[in-house]
Amino acid sequence: MILDGKKVRDELLAEMKQKIASNNLKIKLAIILVGDDEASKIYIRNKERACEFVGITVQKHLLDSNTTENELITLINKLNADDSITGIILQSPVPNSIDFDKCSGLIKSSKDVDGFTASNIYNLYLGKDTILPCTVKGIIKLLEYYNIPIAGANTVIVGRGNIVGKPLSLALLSKNATVTVAHSKTKDLASITKNADILIAATGVPHLIKKDMVKKNAVVIDVGVSRIDGHIVGDVDYDSVFKVASAITPNPGGVGPMTVAMIIDNLIMMKGRENNG
Repeated sequence: MILDGKKVRDELLAEMKQKIASNNLKIKLAIILVGDDEASKIYIRNKERACEFVGITVQKHLLDSNTTENELITLINKLNADDSITGIILQSPVPNSIDFDKCSGLIKSSKDVDGFTASNIYNLYLGKDTILPCTVKGIIKLLEYYNIPIAGANTVIVGRGNIVGKPLSLALLSKNATVTVAHSKTKDLASITKNADILIAATGVPHLIKKDMVKKNAVVIDVGVSRIDGHIVGDVDYDSVFKVASAITPNPGGVGPMTVAMIIDNLIMMKGRENNG
């Protein structure tokens, strides 16, 4: 079975569009881009299209690469104080002269669409209701849509990054999965991955996961994004792993579209909290 992120995204966005219209929700997303990273511009366009489709206003702040950290902080503080702004995204990467973690950490937790501020991550650690990072939330939504059991599942995450690996491990633990986190220093990686009922690869190493590393009938989620000869490829050797997996995400077309949909989902949730005081 192919876990079609585009199909699920389109269904979810249609539902969200209806919800926003029927409840007359006035939602505005501020997106900050510092510099001229081409991939970031593509990601922003994808977010913008999704917002336009469902009826969310996007306010873009395109800053040149010479923008100072203090100037960026001033803008973030201004957006934090603006009651018309529902959520804020600081697009990564930023120029080397700017500390991304410091600046993104200054976004008001109630406006933190990406779910990366300290209080949101701490609430995730505590197992409390919180704003989940969009890729993490997208993976869970995709599994749930296809009725793939998470509770009790032997789940292996290959990758320990702050954006996917670490928060995903916490989110899956809260769903009662049995979670193992592997990484670049893991000895005999295949011996770990072959025990997985659900195998999630998030390393950015092209085709790291081969057929002989996957248990028969495992569910395989490919989060990694790399470019080879101008083509996007994932962490999973799709053609070979497809033959042994019971379910697998394509790449592109799997997790990426779900991440965009969860931006909208988070904004709706944040607007609901705002309306409820």
